[in-house]
This record gives sequence, structure tokens and C-alpha cells, in this order.
Amino acid sequence: MTLLSVLDLSPVPSGSNAAQSLKNSLDLARHTEALGYNRYWLAEHHNMPGIASAATAVVIGHIAGGTSTIRVGAGGIMLPNHSPLVIAEQFGTLAALYGNRIDLGLGRAPGTDMLTARALRRNLENGVDSFPNDVVELMSYFEPVQEGQRVQAVPGAGLDVPVWILGSSLYGAQLAAMLGRPYAFASHFAPAELDNAIAIYRSRFQPSESFPKPHLMLGVNVVVADTDEEAKYLFSSQQQSFVNLRSGRPGLLPPPVRDYEDQLDMNGRMVLDHALSAALVGSPETVKRGLEAFIQKTGADELMVTAMIHDHQARKRSFTLLSELYQALPAGAA
Repeated sequence: MTLLSVLDLSPVPSGSNAAQSLKNSLDLARHTEALGYNRYWLAEHHNMPGIASAATAVVIGHIAGGTSTIRVGAGGIMLPNHSPLVIAEQFGTLAALYGNRIDLGLGRAPGTDMLTARALRRNLENGVDSFPNDVVELMSYFEPVQEGQRVQAVPGAGLDVPVWILGSSLYGAQLAAMLGRPYAFASHFAPAELDNAIAIYRSRFQPSESFPKPHLMLGVNVVVADTDEEAKYLFSSQQQSFVNLRSGRPGLLPPPVRDYEDQLDMNGRMVLDHALSAALVGSPETVKRGLEAFIQKTGADELMVTAMIHDHQARKRSFTLLSELYQALPAGAA
């Protein structure tokens, strides 16, 4: 059965602030926990006024401390920005506090522009190129301490923190398959290589002790409202935000506008067609048909749903409607 999970960037809408966004994230986490969603992940982005989850491990602690059953984790930590030991200690601490509810998804992108990446890392040498070695080093810190081991993660050593590989290209699919790790593909903003990434991951997967078979999770934008027209209206906030970001103008999450796509030039439409083509937007019946087709096409083990909606209550309602229509799917589809 395909599981449903949540990806939250803790969006900062126009007219609001980061403090309120972090409160909204906890409110949404409690809401989706009650609805039966499987995971609640937060993502690392920097120098983006419209995203409040830059200190990802801190926000994960905020969410985990305010919930009780839903898994909480990173989707993901941009590992080139950090030393593997620091991340092992951070997530070891989270696991020590909240038990086996903590997940660690790892990506190799900076999650920002290159100037900010330099401010984060101080130097960019070997950041992306050393990603596979850094992943292996990080995973080793969660193993039981060996005799004579001089460096260990405290907390972290011997704790069960599942490590996921994230990706928006074929690179992550190959690495996840080689290491025998679960894989999350970013089809919510980079769907072009979706089919190839799935094929590579499944065909090349090498079983590991923790994961004897592949586990594929796909990111997907889903906005559900009472009507197709209202859902498209709500979705326009994310469309505007994406066009602004790709145009070098990141900012707060804009309020929705009617008929946004009709106002775009050719370049803007191409940006949306390329990045958000896998989005499911509409009434419950429209999204139900799209969701069933997407699951049948991909065979995903899990879907990680994101919804950048300006109004917090409309965002919560979208996740409620999604949960209801998902439960109404035929057993074979879900």
C-alpha cells in the first residue's frame, strides 16, 4: 500500500513572519498526524525569505516534541554544507530524545545560491564530489562503537536513524541503489528524470541489512479544494514563488491570483511546465483520478506531499481532503 507523507518547507506568506510559520508547521504536523500521514519532513534551504526551515534539525525537534506518533525527519539535510559528524550528533540527539521516529534524508545540492553556499561552508572544495564518502562516513557514526574507535557520535552511536538518499537527477538513484538505502526523488520540482530514476534505482538496488528491498518515495505537489477553479487559485502562490525564484527574485510566499498562468510570458510558462508538471491540483474527484494514475504509473511505495498554500487554514483543508480521497481509492491503487 502506498503511504502518504508530508514535506513542509515552513513557508512564510506575505504579511506574516518566520515565527508564525514555525507555529503553523507544528499545527499542520499535529493535523496530519491525526489524519494518519506517515512522515513529516522538513527541508534545508538558505537565504530564502519565504522558507523558515533553514535550521532544519532545530525545527525537527520543534515538530517531534509537539507530536507523538508521526515520523519526523529531514527531506533533506544538504550534506555538503556540514561535516558528517555534526549531522550524526544532531540526529543522534533527536533520536535519543524522540526514539525511532526520526528520519535523515541527505541531499548533495547546497539548497541555496553559490554565494550563500560559500558563506555556509567557507570553501567549496570537494563539497559535492565527496558526497558519497560523506554519506558512508555519516552512516558509520550510527553503528555500534568498535574497540579502538577514536571518534564517535555522542549521542548517535548505536542508534537506529534511517538514512535516505534524496535526488532530483540520476546520481541519487544510483547512489541509493548502490548503498541499499531508501530513495526519495524530487518529482515535485524536477520531474523530467522521474521514469529513468525509478528504473535505475529498482534495477540496480543492492540489498542491505537495514533495507533488503528498495523503498521509493516520490515528492508531489498536491492542492485540493472544493472546485478545480479554487484549487488552481490556491496553487498560484506556489507557481508565483517558483517563477520568482528561478528569475533570481526569491521572496515571501505571494498571495494567490486568478488566472496566473494567463499572465505569464513564454519563459514563465516554460519554467512551470518543466518544474511543476507532475502537480495534482483540483477538486477531490480531479485529484483522485490524478493520484490513482500517478501511483499506477510509478508504483511508488510512498508519496511525500507538499503544498505551498498562502492561507494556513486552506492548506490544512487541502491535506484533509487529500486524506479523505486517498482512503476512497481502490485498494489496488493505494
